[in-house]
Amino acid sequence: MRNQLSISVTALAVLALAACGTESGAGSGDRGDGGGTVQPDVPVTGVHWSVDSVTVGGRRTEAPADAHVEITDKGRAQGNYGCNHFGADVKIEGDTITVGPGEMTEMACEEKIQGFEDTLRAAFSGKLKAKLSDGRLTLTTEKGDSIALTSEPSSPLVGTKWSVNSLVSGETAASLPAGTENKAHLTFAKDGSVSGNLGCNRFTSTAKISDDSITFGRLASTRKLCEGPVMDVERRLVKVLEGTVKYELGHRSLTLTAPDGEGFAAVASDTAREK
Repeated sequence: MRNQLSISVTALAVLALAACGTESGAGSGDRGDGGGTVQPDVPVTGVHWSVDSVTVGGRRTEAPADAHVEITDKGRAQGNYGCNHFGADVKIEGDTITVGPGEMTEMACEEKIQGFEDTLRAAFSGKLKAKLSDGRLTLTTEKGDSIALTSEPSSPLVGTKWSVNSLVSGETAASLPAGTENKAHLTFAKDGSVSGNLGCNRFTSTAKISDDSITFGRLASTRKLCEGPVMDVERRLVKVLEGTVKYELGHRSLTLTAPDGEGFAAVASDTAREK
């Protein structure tokens, strides 16, 4: 397993911004900011595609919950291999998607997820044949390997179970310490309450949501004692869930940042989509 690493939060933003492209006055057939003209026979752009699995050499590997791909009509692909974010130029002609060299963050990942990332990164490159059926997309490589994906709607802030997957400190984001993954989560309710698990203890509080900030009330939690990294992560989360914090809501991601720059990121975790 690789050691835990930190990456620049700015790097994450650069990948997202690079994929968004810039509107121009050119005609619909002109080249955008990305890899080339997008003229798909298979409507794959503007959709959040959650990766279900990758099949290489006849062996199928299920994807972690974070793995996804989005392709813009400006010729850019962005997404997450399962742990690390990536971006790349793409060109779509008919039912063929050509993925060019890209860039990715370098956050350390759990060994199992790292293995999947390597597999997906290798498969999502070069020329891919796209086939769409009932909201499911299959991308097939020239070697016959394939990536199975499913279209997913965006997740609202309220009512979604948000699973914490990384910690933020100033301009850096770090993966969760080994042994603390898939423990902490929170859910905002319509009645103005928020509840969840800090990794060790369950908690409840109130949450007043405005355009770009959330003001938390007094936090109440159970008092179970946990050791090591689990308790360290819990203490960091508690500090963020105090007072007013800034929030950024992505398609299926959420980041909370306190005034001192400390915070955490989370992803939507739907029971029906757990892998």
